[in-house]
Amino acid sequence: MKRIALFVLTNIAVVAVLGVVASLLGVNRYLTANGLDLGNLLGFALVIGFGGALISLFMSKTMAKMSMGVKVINQPQNQDEAWIVQTVQRFAQQAGIGMPEVGIYEGAPNAFATGAFKNSALVAVSTGLLQGMTREEVEAVIGHEIAHVANGDMVTMTLIQGVMNTFVVFLSRVIGYAIDSFLRRNDDRDTGPGIGYMVTTLVLDVLLGFVAAIIVAWFSRQREFRADAGAARLMGARQPMINALHRLGGMQPGAMPQSLQAMGIAGGIGKLFSSHPPIEERVAALQNMQSL
Repeated sequence: MKRIALFVLTNIAVVAVLGVVASLLGVNRYLTANGLDLGNLLGFALVIGFGGALISLFMSKTMAKMSMGVKVINQPQNQDEAWIVQTVQRFAQQAGIGMPEVGIYEGAPNAFATGAFKNSALVAVSTGLLQGMTREEVEAVIGHEIAHVANGDMVTMTLIQGVMNTFVVFLSRVIGYAIDSFLRRNDDRDTGPGIGYMVTTLVLDVLLGFVAAIIVAWFSRQREFRADAGAARLMGARQPMINALHRLGGMQPGAMPQSLQAMGIAGGIGKLFSSHPPIEERVAALQNMQSL
């Protein structure tokens, strides 16, 4: 959850900043002053949409370290740290990727992997995970995160997020221009976009952004199934990952930040925004795997 939440929140912030800068520079006026230029608008949407996603991707490791308080293990200080580094190294070699940075952070049971490139990723586990699971279960969770890196999930999610951002920016401005033109149909003054355009695009950026978030979350859930299967293959058996999932299901999850509580993953419409499938569905998918 933390891996995707960090990426999405950073991406939203970057896109918002780019949008404000574009407005201050008068880009919206240029696109609509003499009629809507769809070609220029599409180019603008691509720059804002993919620009935000790519900046978020390249910032992902730095943001994760800062926001989660990750302590990178450059030189193991005890047997547990040495074991974690050795486990990550073994799985990375099996998966054919470069050795990721390895870190530990204080918190409830969880783990995440992030980074723009397969060969320079970051894998971090929480103290709660290490204290609440057996070593075999922790190995399975680490295998799950290594599978995310090997599958290129952060890049995949970046591309999906970029496409969604592009559609949001493009559609909100097309609809905003149409509504603004309707409201000002008897106004012959050539003054660029009016209040109808500004309000409509702002509201639609938010509403369509929620739809985009639901689509991104759906893709994220599919990547989780793949990462579970990847962990089973790295372990050479599916049972350790199944045990780890059962253990996670019985643990108390960490408190969500205030900004995310409205989109909690437990029940109702919150399920649509969940980056992870329900534990029982993940266990069933592992049990139904045809082969390792």
